[in-house]
Amino acid sequence: MADNKFKTGEKAPESGKYKVSTLVSGGPASQDNTEIKLEKGEQFPPSPSKNEAAYWVKA
Repeated sequence: MADNKFKTGEKAPESGKYKVSTLVSGGPASQDNTEIKLEKGEQFPPSPSKNEAAYWVKA
């Protein structure tokens, strides 16, 4: 299975838990180990700790 990344603002392709992979700015997301639950069609939010655009992966 490919490691699909989803950017802040995109809609979740399926319901489930997601976590931050990296920040869009290229900064480390080491403190973003929080998992969030999204329903299909909900938008990915900014990273919880930095409040910046992020890339999310399925947890």
